[in-house]
Amino acid sequence: MSSKDKNWKEVSPAGVCWKSSNTYLTGDWKTYTPVRDLQKCTKCLLCSIFCPDGAIHWNKEKGDIEFDLNFCKGCGICANECPTKAIVMKIE
Repeated sequence: MSSKDKNWKEVSPAGVCWKSSNTYLTGDWKTYTPVRDLQKCTKCLLCSIFCPDGAIHWNKEKGDIEFDLNFCKGCGICANECPTKAIVMKIE
């Protein structure tokens, strides 16, 4: 981001973000943060499929799911779609 670019807090209400969500850090929008219960998680990756921001990834080296909180907006779709209820949304 160049020094003349505005961050999301400087965009006027109802303004349109001019960058794609994968290049513009939007993680500080959230009120809720996803927390995964490793005992309940089956690693089905439905959370990743349903995440509208691409904030959930499979880390091949670790063999596990990772949440990129730099992009997570805390919408809770991942928690809602998790078939084992392994994700809960916690207030930051």
